[in-house]
Amino acid sequence: MDIALRDHVFSSLLQFIDLFTLFLSISIESYIFLHKWNPTYHLFPMSCMLLLPALQRLLSMHRQVYLVDFSCTKPPSRFRAPIPLLLEHLSLMKVFDDASVAFMTKIITTSGMGDETCFPPSLHYIPPSPTHQDCIEEVHMDLFPALEDLLAKTNLSPRDIDVLVVNCSGFCPSPSLSSIVVHRFAMRDDVKTFTISGMGCSAGAIGIDVAQRLLKVHRRSYAVVLSTEIMSTGWYSGRDRRKLLLNCYFRMGGSAVLLTNRREAKGWSKYRLVRLVRTQRAFDDKSYLSAIREEDSEGITGFSIERNLLTVVAETLRSNAVAVGTSILPLREKLRYGVMRLCNKAAAPDFRTAIKHYCFPSSGKAVMKEIGKGLRVGEREMEPGLMTFHRFGNQSSASMWYQLAYMEAKGRVERGERVWQLGMGTGPKCNSLVWECLRGVMAKEAEKGPWEDCIHRYPVGEGQEDL
Repeated sequence: MDIALRDHVFSSLLQFIDLFTLFLSISIESYIFLHKWNPTYHLFPMSCMLLLPALQRLLSMHRQVYLVDFSCTKPPSRFRAPIPLLLEHLSLMKVFDDASVAFMTKIITTSGMGDETCFPPSLHYIPPSPTHQDCIEEVHMDLFPALEDLLAKTNLSPRDIDVLVVNCSGFCPSPSLSSIVVHRFAMRDDVKTFTISGMGCSAGAIGIDVAQRLLKVHRRSYAVVLSTEIMSTGWYSGRDRRKLLLNCYFRMGGSAVLLTNRREAKGWSKYRLVRLVRTQRAFDDKSYLSAIREEDSEGITGFSIERNLLTVVAETLRSNAVAVGTSILPLREKLRYGVMRLCNKAAAPDFRTAIKHYCFPSSGKAVMKEIGKGLRVGEREMEPGLMTFHRFGNQSSASMWYQLAYMEAKGRVERGERVWQLGMGTGPKCNSLVWECLRGVMAKEAEKGPWEDCIHRYPVGEGQEDL
């Protein structure tokens, strides 16, 4: 059987097992709720409930994908944009009227962002006037250090890489971003390259999806996923409030992730990919237009955020969370949630029964807390996202890796624990990655990374920024 066809058959079978397990669990619990327990009638379905997860794990063993390691770029301190300085710069830019400056001032000062976030050099000018070359130089600053650090940590040569996926939503040059990386690192002529654009903050998970699908076909391979957002091309110099939010939230950053399907890599890899779920609502007009790049009335291009975005995010997140919960939640929690739904009671699964750590979209304090509330998680689970936004701002698709680096630097991720990385992006779409930790992070590893010189100051406490 063809490899791609075989993988498709296995994937379909696993999805069927997921759905059948959920249906069976709800049916059993509902019957028990309405009737007394009868071993004669319940023995077979209960046996199936025990055997199906084992069958599912057996079928998935042939296609394990491991996360060997990852790296995040730490922008140079000379590019810092302290809030007082940023607000002063905004007030000096004649392109903004007083109402626009007041609006951005309110957003920035209440967002939960600190004074150490970084802008690229092109946005430190008054007014900013980024060029195409500025964007190319920002690519070099965001992606090259992350990949260099990743290769050094894993003792790999650039020529060992079989698959390269680069994602950046707003900047799509020619030659492509993946070609720029191949040229800089002199990779092999047969490396399989992909450049993803226009996918927003969820593109990091999409890049992992592309890489893991290729790893199912190309055996004994290494795949690298690079994520960034180029701010120089996204700055908005108009007065439409819907388009000013990106100026307030987004900052420099980039990440590099090494994946492999080599079985022996399980012994030295950090994580194993447990589940990847992608959902979107682009079919719905209201959702599709809730976040869109367009020109304003003066012909200035910017990214519009509509008022109904939070409602759209909630709807998209709900669909994605249900799909994630179907496959990872323990039987007891599935039964509880199924009974609540059958009784028409408003309820959400308790994901903490299956997942220990969370990486949320870095979309500001208010949005992250709403997402945490919807998923029924506490302050400790939201801490990595809030602290990452405070220290680095919103780095789009790379933010989830800074959050995971935060948890590792704190020494919180232990062997056997699961991490849920959640990405929300334009479309709109919601993408989830669930990882299982294969080994605890060594002390020397925890000292490295983007949090090296500041992890001791976090989480931010009383007397500092109130998060």
